[in-house]
Amino acid sequence: MESLTTSPFTLEITRTLKAPPASIWKCWTSPDLLMQWFCPRPWRVIKADMDLRVGGQVNFTMQGPNGETIPNVGVYLALEENRHIVFTDAFRAGWIPSEKPFMVGEVVLSQTPDGFTHYIARAHHWTAQDMEAHQQMGFEPGWNAAADQLEELARTL
Repeated sequence: MESLTTSPFTLEITRTLKAPPASIWKCWTSPDLLMQWFCPRPWRVIKADMDLRVGGQVNFTMQGPNGETIPNVGVYLALEENRHIVFTDAFRAGWIPSEKPFMVGEVVLSQTPDGFTHYIARAHHWTAQDMEAHQQMGFEPGWNAAADQLEELARTL
């Protein structure tokens, strides 16, 4: 499966995570594990449901330190075990269009020669305004903090 083509409205982090791709995949595809790392602390995921198939719903709710909640509902567009995940909030289960799509998320995993994971996480946006809003929300520090937490958890598996 090929990665999506980046656009002028794509944000990306690229890292080497010191855990094998299978462990990183498991953290991305197991609700109980995703809840442990996905949000940069002090935020947390308080609910996670996944139907791991193309068109299957991915649903998780983030909660902030002051009790604010942000629901995230979408579907998987592509899944290739231990290698590639693509999801979007543009649709709900059953391919029902969402009210306001924000992004397509993409995770690309490949094994490094030393058995670790070359990790690429991308957020593809429809507009410059959505991309800029994501930057203002703290895309780079937030997604990097989450990747640190992901690596820490994956190393324990």
